Amino acid sequence: MTFRSRPQNHFAVLSPGGPALPSVFHNVHADNRRRHDLMAKMQRLRGTVYGADGAVRPADLTADGRHKSDVDERSWHVLSLDASGNVVACLRYLEESHASGFESLWVRHAALARCPVRGTQFRRAVESEMRRARRVPEGFGEVGGWAVAEDHRGTLESVRIILATYGLLELLGSCAGVATATFRHNSAIILKRIGLSPLQADGEEIPPYYDPQYGCLMQVLQFDSRLPNPKYREWILELCLDLATAPVMCRENVDTTMGHVWRGAEASELETAVA
Repeated sequence: MTFRSRPQNHFAVLSPGGPALPSVFHNVHADNRRRHDLMAKMQRLRGTVYGADGAVRPADLTADGRHKSDVDERSWHVLSLDASGNVVACLRYLEESHASGFESLWVRHAALARCPVRGTQFRRAVESEMRRARRVPEGFGEVGGWAVAEDHRGTLESVRIILATYGLLELLGSCAGVATATFRHNSAIILKRIGLSPLQADGEEIPPYYDPQYGCLMQVLQFDSRLPNPKYREWILELCLDLATAPVMCRENVDTTMGHVWRGAEASELETAVA
């Protein structure tokens, strides 16, 4: 697969509301209005991309064309912005380390969970990954909401937003989890080349499945931010540094304000996080 080159975009990160942010982030903005604006632009990009692909119907979008997910406000989002401030690529990470089991996870909504043949196997595989992450220990969650503007497809932007998300997960302390990937636009293939692998249960790979909601072939993949394809490791480390200084938009509340106070005293943690 070859990629066209184009001018480098810049990153912004949306954090979920609530806890103080890790001290590795040095450009934090407690700004509800800006956060809401970027969230809306991101959702509008997803609405445009998913609508054009036939993955969602017009009725699934808001009146202004946004694709809103129930987990958006609870997730981290890595956004790639062009020179005009438009969101041209996005990916989210939903932290679910404290989930009690499969039924508490967002991935339970996947069509595969309702499959009479593979559903039980799927559940066992996901819960096995949860237990493994706790033994390490590292975070656990779900990656999704990947979208790239049409004029940026076939460029490095498709890969760059994924690797930047790997970088975010490393800044958060390393995370593992699952992702439901479509075969549209070679998405699942790209993810596998970067380091994700098919979810397994009892040593058996769970094969792709047809999702009637999205009208396409999909596969559940597993990932560990510590173990990308070695080919991309240096690039991920560079993106860690980029994200550490990228604007991070969080909600205005006491927790994030206090986190901002003690962040400056621990700048040396950045070097540890990307070591």
